[in-house]
Amino acid sequence: MGLNMIEAAREAKTGKFVQAGTVCSYPKFAPVPFREDSLWDGYPEETNAPYGIAKKALLVMAQAYRQQYLMNIIYLLPVNLYGPGDNFDLESSHVIPALIRKFVDAVQMNRSNVSVWGTGKVSREFLYVEDAAEAIALAIERYNKSEPVNLGSGNEITISALTELIAKLVGFKGKIVWDTSRPDGQPRRCLDTTRALREFGFKATTTLTEGLEKTISWYKDKYVANSTA
Repeated sequence: MGLNMIEAAREAKTGKFVQAGTVCSYPKFAPVPFREDSLWDGYPEETNAPYGIAKKALLVMAQAYRQQYLMNIIYLLPVNLYGPGDNFDLESSHVIPALIRKFVDAVQMNRSNVSVWGTGKVSREFLYVEDAAEAIALAIERYNKSEPVNLGSGNEITISALTELIAKLVGFKGKIVWDTSRPDGQPRRCLDTTRALREFGFKATTTLTEGLEKTISWYKDKYVANSTA
């Protein structure tokens, strides 16, 4: 899909093209915080590799089109995003919306425990959706180079700490059960965000607690209120 979009943009003589990559493209054991120069220094974490490698192919495509056709294509590497409007389907959602749904539902149904994937020992970095939108807008306005740029908050948190924070914010007082038969995924994820600050002045301003509170409120208004109406 991405390759077709780039080619279509070339044919349409689009003035500028923004390609979104993924933090999943980084090597499984990249030095933390992940710097853009480490992108090709190893194989991605196995469960994310097909997706991550496909996204890296788009970086190669973008740089080749810039060189051959003089297209203004920029490539951004966002970390895990979350916020209102996210996917809360437990079969396909990412960690934050899945945890929010599990804990909100547990409170609504008076459940005594909640099962969470993995060991909780791995870490992740999260970027609130409004901050991500601001970063993309700034890059569109100010960035015109071929090098990829990380978009993140620069703050790392373990999944266990994230789980406890979400449980606290929704008022869940039961037991958290770790399902260690489920995979943890990449051991750590945290981005070096200095290039984004230097090149187009982006720095995330929404704290994780603030972003989670907004996301929880949106989920309750959208789904819980409708289910009890």
